[in-house]
Amino acid sequence: MIAIKLREAMETFKRRTGERMTYDILVEMTGIGHGTLRTIGSTDDYNATLGTVEKICRALGTNPGDLLEMIDGPPNSEPSPKKTEKKKKTTKTKKKKTTKKEK
Repeated sequence: MIAIKLREAMETFKRRTGERMTYDILVEMTGIGHGTLRTIGSTDDYNATLGTVEKICRALGTNPGDLLEMIDGPPNSEPSPKKTEKKKKTTKTKKKKTTKKEK
């Protein structure tokens, strides 16, 4: 999972520039809704678009790599196990042996 570390990026902005960044200022700079920014700032699993990430990065003067964090870690280098396919049940019909009398 990739998390948006918005509050941390806002703090970094303050340390770097000396200016306090608030959600209200960020709303004005990005055009992103206040509720959306609050949700992004308080939820690790918010599914933002790249456009949203770009707007936030431009407003905070940062790069996506500084704003985003991989929470679960990188994918395994080993191939994932394949799903086992269910075998179709086939009903084999046994051939009825014919006897000499039936012929």
